[in-house]
Amino acid sequence: MLTIDEGDDDRLDLVYAALANRRRRQVVLTLSVRPASIAQLASQQGSSLPAFHRHVVALEEAGLVERRKSGRVTFLALTRSGLVAAQGWLGQFHSYWGNAGETLENYVAGIDQGDSQ
Repeated sequence: MLTIDEGDDDRLDLVYAALANRRRRQVVLTLSVRPASIAQLASQQGSSLPAFHRHVVALEEAGLVERRKSGRVTFLALTRSGLVAAQGWLGQFHSYWGNAGETLENYVAGIDQGDSQ
């Protein structure tokens, strides 16, 4: 049986809630290439800075981004911790489905064959 401790569970709630938003996923994709200023990201999203700030906060709380200030400009950079948590949680299911070439249908067919023997 797979288990997850409460702290990790709370973290995953924040990560998946942050990634459930299309704009935030776009920010994560943009930051996967290089850090960007909050103003650049807001402009890219067609959003005002105050409206964009709520997305920044959600991404920070999830551990997906961190702020870095350089002079008067605030940059966001992608962090690993939130994505590692999500990847780790999803990774535990690989053994259920086998390798990348195996489908869920093949897995179920294998279970059915095992039951009939």
